[in-house]
Amino acid sequence: MQYKHSFRVNASQSVVAAFHMRSDSLGAITPPPIRTQVHNAPADLSAGGEMDFTVWFGPFPIRWKALIENVSKSGFVDRQIGGPFSAWVHRHSFESLPDGGTEVIDNIRLHFKLHLWWGLVGLGFWLGLPFLFAYRGWKTRRLLEAVPLQ
Repeated sequence: MQYKHSFRVNASQSVVAAFHMRSDSLGAITPPPIRTQVHNAPADLSAGGEMDFTVWFGPFPIRWKALIENVSKSGFVDRQIGGPFSAWVHRHSFESLPDGGTEVIDNIRLHFKLHLWWGLVGLGFWLGLPFLFAYRGWKTRRLLEAVPLQ
C-alpha cells in the first residue's frame, strides 16, 4: 500500500530539513492523544542512524525501530526494521519553492503483517494516517513559520 501527503511551509528548505532531521521533532509533531517515547536515537539523524521508540495510542504501546537512509538536503528515508508492519518505508522530501518556502512531501510504502493482532494494529494506523499527517503539517507550520525565511 502507498500513502502520500504534502503541505507547504513558509520556511526555507534548510530550516525544514534541519527540523525534521532532529530526533526530538517526532514528538513535537505527533498529535494528541498519541505520544512518542524515544528510547534511543541520535540528536541529529544521519544515514545509518537508528531510532528506537514507542508510539503510545492511549494505554497501548507500539514499539518501533527505524533505520535512517538516503540522507540529503532534500530529504531522507526512515525504514522500519522492527515494529507493527512487515514493511514500512517513509520518504521525507523537502522541495524549495520559488518564494523561499518549502513543500514537504511524505511518501509511505507499507505492507501489513499477516497476523491477527498486528494486522488490526496496522489497519488502525493506516486509517489514522490522514489525521496524523494533517496534524503534522499544521504543527510544522506553526513551529517553523515563526522563524524568518533564510
